Amino acid sequence: MIANTVLPLLSSALSFLCAALVLRQWAERRRSFQLVWGVGLLWYGISAGTEFLGSAFGWNEALYRAWYLIGAFFVAAYLGMGTIYLLGKTRFGYFAAFSIFTGGLFSSLSQLQLIKEGRPTNSTVVYLVIGVSTLAAVLIVVATAVRRTWAPHIAMIVLASASVLAAVLVVTARIPAPGYSLDPVTHVPVGTAMPGYLRVQTGPFNISGAFCLVFGAIFSFYVYMPKRKVLRAKMRIPVIAQLYGALAVLVNLVASLPLAVRDLFQGKLNSRVPATLLIALGGFIPGVTSGLNRFGVTWSFFLGEFLGVALIFSGFLVSEEVFSKLRVRIGNAVLVARDVPEATPKIAG
Repeated sequence: MIANTVLPLLSSALSFLCAALVLRQWAERRRSFQLVWGVGLLWYGISAGTEFLGSAFGWNEALYRAWYLIGAFFVAAYLGMGTIYLLGKTRFGYFAAFSIFTGGLFSSLSQLQLIKEGRPTNSTVVYLVIGVSTLAAVLIVVATAVRRTWAPHIAMIVLASASVLAAVLVVTARIPAPGYSLDPVTHVPVGTAMPGYLRVQTGPFNISGAFCLVFGAIFSFYVYMPKRKVLRAKMRIPVIAQLYGALAVLVNLVASLPLAVRDLFQGKLNSRVPATLLIALGGFIPGVTSGLNRFGVTWSFFLGEFLGVALIFSGFLVSEEVFSKLRVRIGNAVLVARDVPEATPKIAG
């Protein structure tokens, strides 16, 4: 029970600190990905804050609604959206579209869980979620093919519109007494009190967001590491070209790992390589523990949440270009002073 209070409190405080630093960077550089990441980290802090308040002082219906809306719909989605903006000049839009489509398909798994609980939602809602997710994915694919820089804006319009709809549905949802649901053993909040039509909608938000954050970080990890290219040739056939490109990145990344290890021990490795790896792990761990929470494994939920934001924050700090001017002061004393030349960002910069 102490962990249920301390871990969310630490997660919330660290998220707000990270958000403040990233938003300060946005105020200086005015790059879209910094703003969206900052918003995502604010959502992270608020979501963890509701968990702290609920664990420390008791849950109520309003707190539970806020927790579900922000945690299930907003956090991963906006962090992933920041990565889509970051990689907007690349072909990452194709992967973003695939992630949204996959997230839509996840609604069918949510329906299976609802069937297992004995209260499935109307199958029409599931088909609608899959259809809308597919339409959004097609729009992003077309935008990426026509002009890559359009893809993040299209994705943002879709996300903002869907966020408004999600907020309305969560606020107006009928929740049975006592107005929230906790795991009877761990006392971790779970989404079972929410109606099924809401639970099947979370996939396009959190699955696609987590995918974009994690694989965007892995892609940037590959960009900055020393490379041994086993697969070099490019293909021009649509769809096949994207699949081949993904395969080439995977194969070449694995083949290049020994070079990265060598440079690490020689002190030559670009700092953004470990930074992006930390960010990838930071997106992956809470994605796993959140998924486990959905299917009844709740003991790791708060721990995964804390490890996630701690790793993401560490990744930002490890990158030598995260903060062009970083100052840590107590009064007039400067404890940390760091001036770093600004460069074109990839995943943490």
